[in-house]
Parts: sequence; C-alpha cells; structure tokens
Amino acid sequence: MKTSSIRRGNVMTEIILLLLAAIMIIPIYYLFVTTFKTPIEAAEHPLSLPHKFNFSGYAAAWKTMNYPRVFLNNFFITAVSVSGVIVCASLAAYTFARRPNRINNFLFFFILIGVTLPFQVATIPLFKLMKSLGLVDTFTAVILINIFTMISFNIFLIKNFVSTVPLELEESASIDGCGVFATFWKITFPLLLPVIATVGILDSLTTWNDFYTPLLFLQSREKGVILLEVYRNIGKFSVDWTAFFPMMALGIAPLLLFYVVMQRFIISGIVTGAVKG
Repeated sequence: MKTSSIRRGNVMTEIILLLLAAIMIIPIYYLFVTTFKTPIEAAEHPLSLPHKFNFSGYAAAWKTMNYPRVFLNNFFITAVSVSGVIVCASLAAYTFARRPNRINNFLFFFILIGVTLPFQVATIPLFKLMKSLGLVDTFTAVILINIFTMISFNIFLIKNFVSTVPLELEESASIDGCGVFATFWKITFPLLLPVIATVGILDSLTTWNDFYTPLLFLQSREKGVILLEVYRNIGKFSVDWTAFFPMMALGIAPLLLFYVVMQRFIISGIVTGAVKG
C-alpha cells in the first residue's frame, strides 16, 4: 500500500515537473520559431510552426549587426576579462589563504563588500574616473570594470578551495628550491583547476551578457558588442519582431554552445568543492 502511494506520488511529481519544463520552454520555442516567419505569420499565428522556413531574417540580422565584428569584440572583451580576473583573484586568494594575519583578514572582508554592492551605484564617479584617464570608448575601460566587479566573488570561491590544498605539497616544493610564485604556479594552481573552470565559465556568461557597461563606455559603432547592436537596431516607436528575434538568436547561439560544451566542468567543480569542503 505504501509502495503504490509512493509510486503515485512520484508520477504526480514527474508530471508537475514536465509541465513546469514545458512552461519554461515556451518562450524559447516562440523565439526560435518566430525567426523563421514573415511578419504576417508572426502576428496571425505566433505559436504555430511556419509554413516555410525562411532564413532571410538571419541573413538580414547578420548584415545589419555586422555580426563578425561584434562577435570578435564580444569574444575579445570576454577572454581578456576572464583571464585577468582569474589571474588576479587566484593570486589574491592564495595570499589570503596562506598568510592569515590581521591585515590580510581585514582586506579579505573589505573585498567581500564588493559581493553585496553593485557597481552601478557608483556609475557617475566611475564614468568621471574613466574619462579623466582617457579610457572612455575603449575596450580597456570595459575590461577593467569587468575584472573589478567580478573579482570579489572569485576571491571568495578560490580562497576556500586553496585552503583545502595540502600545505605539505608546497613545503616539499619549497625544500626543492621553489620560490613563492613558482610554488603557486607549478603546485597549487594546477590543483585549483576545478574551481578555476567553474568561476571561469560563470564569469564568461556574465561578461558575454553584460549590456550596461558597454552601453556606458563604448560609444563608437565599430566597438559595439552583440547586445548593444541588438539594442541599437530596435525601432523608436515600433519593433519588427521577425527582424529582432534573429538578432537575439545570433547573440544567444555562441553562449548556448559554450554552456553545453562546458557544463560538465561546472558540475565537476561544484562536486569537487563540496567533497573537499
């Protein structure tokens, strides 16, 4: 009796989860189906499949956005930002984990304030600072802001992981003549790859999807990123959704592919961190 009731409960749970999954998929389905429709089809039959799959919307979006250029801009900003924040955060986290004194403890908790405070609250002074440094309308401004906004959370995660690395390994390297930097890069850093992969993927998703920072600091059209070009091609009084959705799909596609390929590293990093913790 108990077994049958448990089975019925499991079946009901699965049905509810399937319904919730279907609800979540509807907006994604609507987005991609609309990219192949004409404006009339999209207005009259929003959720139906198109009578004929029309790829002209993608061709127009590719040309209007100058997709190769904005894709390379996005890729450059993301790659440099993520690389920079991983290097800076790992070095800082290593210092905080291996040199626990009053000054480092104070600096660590001070840095953690950045996790709770969004940088948008300092937009005006930040813009004035970048303007005084001559960095407005440069990739450097966006990259620096990305690094400084993500570094607090990265330090927090990596520091906890560094604390689980056996200190005896570093002592052995020190006996063999390795200095501090050599010990970190040759011994400790390779052992941090699970958490490095996790924060790297999360940072990549955050940077790629960033709209606010490029909007403020990248004013030239040739330096635009994907989301900025999508925004610039929205009409002032009306929006052609059959032209807008292909732009969104082209912006989502690289990120979706990246996530599908790298998701196992996220899971392995989280599991490894949980086991070590």
